[in-house]
Amino acid sequence: MAASAAFAAERPDADLPSRTSESGAPLDATQQAMDLPHLLLAVDVDPQAKTISAVADYTIRAASPLAKFEFDLDPRLAISQVTVDGVVLPAASWSSKEGLVSIDLPKSLATGETAKVAISYGGTPRVAPRPPWIGGFTWAKTEQGKPWISTTDQLEGCDLWWLCLDNPSKRVDTLDLAVTVPEGLVDASNGLLLGSETANGKTTWRWRARKPNNYGISLQIGPYELAEADYQSRFGNTLPVRFWYLPGHKAGAERLVREMETYLDFFESTIGPYPWSNEKVGIVETPHKGMEHQTINAYGNKYELAPEGYDQLMQHEFSHEWFANQLSNKTTADMWLQEGLGTYMQPLYLGWKDGPAAYTAMMWQLRKGIRSKVPLAPREFVSSNLYEDREAGWGGDIYTKGAWVAHTLRHLIGDKAFFTSIRRLVYGRADPRPGNFDLQVASTADFRKIVEQETGRDLGWFFDAYFRTAALPRLEATRTGKTLSLDWKTESKLPFAMPVEVEVGDKTLTVSMANGHGSLELPSADSHVILDPNAKVLRYDPAIAAWQVQEDAKRKAKEAAAKKKAAAAKDVNGQPGTN
Repeated sequence: MAASAAFAAERPDADLPSRTSESGAPLDATQQAMDLPHLLLAVDVDPQAKTISAVADYTIRAASPLAKFEFDLDPRLAISQVTVDGVVLPAASWSSKEGLVSIDLPKSLATGETAKVAISYGGTPRVAPRPPWIGGFTWAKTEQGKPWISTTDQLEGCDLWWLCLDNPSKRVDTLDLAVTVPEGLVDASNGLLLGSETANGKTTWRWRARKPNNYGISLQIGPYELAEADYQSRFGNTLPVRFWYLPGHKAGAERLVREMETYLDFFESTIGPYPWSNEKVGIVETPHKGMEHQTINAYGNKYELAPEGYDQLMQHEFSHEWFANQLSNKTTADMWLQEGLGTYMQPLYLGWKDGPAAYTAMMWQLRKGIRSKVPLAPREFVSSNLYEDREAGWGGDIYTKGAWVAHTLRHLIGDKAFFTSIRRLVYGRADPRPGNFDLQVASTADFRKIVEQETGRDLGWFFDAYFRTAALPRLEATRTGKTLSLDWKTESKLPFAMPVEVEVGDKTLTVSMANGHGSLELPSADSHVILDPNAKVLRYDPAIAAWQVQEDAKRKAKEAAAKKKAAAAKDVNGQPGTN
């Protein structure tokens, strides 16, 4: 998901139960025991009434004995019928309360046994207050007045509109998705298009996806046209590139299809093979900004040109095919693995495309957004609602700070160890090829383990300072005569052993800082020095901190003025003002 330009102090979630409002809460014993080999999800979408009716037809396999099934679903969507192995259950056998659906089984399942459960439900799904950051359904119209519909649910989770287990560790092995819409509309969804059929004024579009990311399952509906190309991968296979766009936008869509080929070249040469080669490289034009829906990335950047010569939004969302869909964070606290590493792919891409100056320029832009008020990857449970907490700033740091930590780690351990570690994190192995890897679900601790294996070094000090504590490391420099003394100060209890480069005249020297301290003898007491001249290390910068205080004050003044203006306008219209 693209980083939000501004975060709400409080999320407008009064309309949602706490269970529904967040995603990735810990699973209970019943949900942990539910393996999901198959789901047939049939959804009929009525744009005029803005309602859906659906059937979630699951095959469940018991990883341990099961006496009941549990699912997550926004309670505004009412369940009308439940069947188990074809037998309709009495209403007393199931309940839906505060977002948790519980179904008592007629007969318990032993370990390894399977059952089929079909749940019929429907109603008026939540309208997204601010898509994609605050999710639900978006019911829009095209310029020609045709329905244009999109779903987004990363922070709240899949249960906003489909019955699921809202946790990244619980993917469906195979999803068959059947989406019925009024004739003349197209549904562009996840996976491989199996076909469509039209009858009685409606068209049903059928898709099949392998192990889709829960929040990455989406409905994208409109009067779409299709731009397409076939990309010859460096791994010997052919990747179908497909872009569903609105009428009148053909030139922009075809340009971005060509641009997508450069992204594929970069990602496959830098990280590894495109993970969904048997399905598609998919993009769809949406009425909101963007989202990393698996094999059908949402695009809403209006085909605007950028001075860097690429579409920032599309490249970022496409990075999530690797960092979100192939690799998923184990908990919300590890969300930087998706967003931070995905963000780091942008300066890397610009460096790959245009050279080191382009890389450095974008890293500097990212640096200005880092807040570091809360840990990047806290040890304790983190609610997905923290993303929108403006005062905490975590929802921005997972992008900007996450990318900068990756940048610093790369310079610390070298390119070979860094990129091998990333491949192992993403694919579970260092030598990925199409067909030889499976999905990965990982934590920050898992990444640390991989990096330490690749380097043969204990990097606890690095991970503790950058991920488990909030404030950035501070580098203090003092001079005594010709001696330059350097000291790292962090919130971590471990010595911060980050080497520091020092430019003295025409030479760049490295101070090892083994225990967080180091010194350097200068040619003279008044020698001009530059600390970390190539900006390799993420550290506290007083100039940026002062600038952020200034910008925050300007923003708050602007918000106060807007609030005052709105209150005055209400008074003029005869409505109560707000003070």
